[in-house]
Amino acid sequence: MDVRNVTMETDYSEYTTSDYADYDTTEITGMCDKSSVREFRGHYEPPLFSIIFILGAVGNLMVVWIYTTVRNRLKTMTDVYLLNLAVADLLFLCMLPFRAVDAIRGWNFGISLCKMVAAVYKINFFSSMFLLTCISIDRYIAIVQVIKAQNLKKKRLFYSKLACLGVWIVSTLLALPEFIFAQVKQNQGQSFCILVYSNNINNWTKILVLCLQICMGFCFPLLVMFFCYSVIIRTLLQAKSFEKHKALRVIFAVVFVFILSQLPYNSLLIVEAIQAANTTITDCNTVIGFDVAGQVAKSLAFTHACLNPFLYVFIGVRFRQDLLRIAKTCAGGLGKGGLNKTQTIPKRPSVMSDTDTTPALSI
Repeated sequence: MDVRNVTMETDYSEYTTSDYADYDTTEITGMCDKSSVREFRGHYEPPLFSIIFILGAVGNLMVVWIYTTVRNRLKTMTDVYLLNLAVADLLFLCMLPFRAVDAIRGWNFGISLCKMVAAVYKINFFSSMFLLTCISIDRYIAIVQVIKAQNLKKKRLFYSKLACLGVWIVSTLLALPEFIFAQVKQNQGQSFCILVYSNNINNWTKILVLCLQICMGFCFPLLVMFFCYSVIIRTLLQAKSFEKHKALRVIFAVVFVFILSQLPYNSLLIVEAIQAANTTITDCNTVIGFDVAGQVAKSLAFTHACLNPFLYVFIGVRFRQDLLRIAKTCAGGLGKGGLNKTQTIPKRPSVMSDTDTTPALSI
């Protein structure tokens, strides 16, 4: 079926970046039948989101617990960034149950919760990307600008808290389109929480929102990470340290996972922006295939929420040793005061400490 003559394609299968509509479906005739896409989503997303939710919740809650109660060790910029990253991932994970229910039964939670879920999801998406960017900058300063990092150590901790505040403010501003345009729409007897833009010439509102997400949520973090880690790699290669090869493996793992999880999704967003500006995909089978690919790529991007603790925290020698030490202390003292003994553990520099260079990235 050719959809060239269709005024505007409407996809009610999801409410993130591939579900933009300008008209109610009752006003559209000749559109593609996307029941197969919704059926695929109903079978594919709930079990995957459950896995992401469980793994992400366990990993990020452990990070928050370690930082806030057991060791109280927010001593470096990276400590502050990692704690905020864990909080951002946890808030994002809280949105997944709503998405899973929406995939199975449609949206039955009302328009207010629709707007809140869509906005909170996007706030934490952007904040996670920006915090990963801050971590790469902090690593660059700690490893490449060692002397300057030591001289400004106390100020850097203040700057990190200020940077986190800025990250949350900017992320909230970038999420305003979700709060403004999220609506609950009916299609074939089911309700869906989607973004509904007003009718404007050449879909400029939709194109602008997509470009903001692509540029601020992927291109900007990727460019900063590429620059920082490239200089770090060059510095490590010049260093005479037996641990530099381990550090390089960590860097490559971080960059590889970021690109693998985010590139497919953002590539499809670019295609969608082009499609919004000038409809080039008109065959129904191609449109449906594109929507299914979007579901898979979006889910792949979501996995970053459960991988972050392992990439940025647990992979570090010091944090891993702390966890093992705490586990042994808890196991040996359950009947003798329990967790109180964990407070007597000698404090050590955190993973990716400001006082370390190569060991800060070693596994």
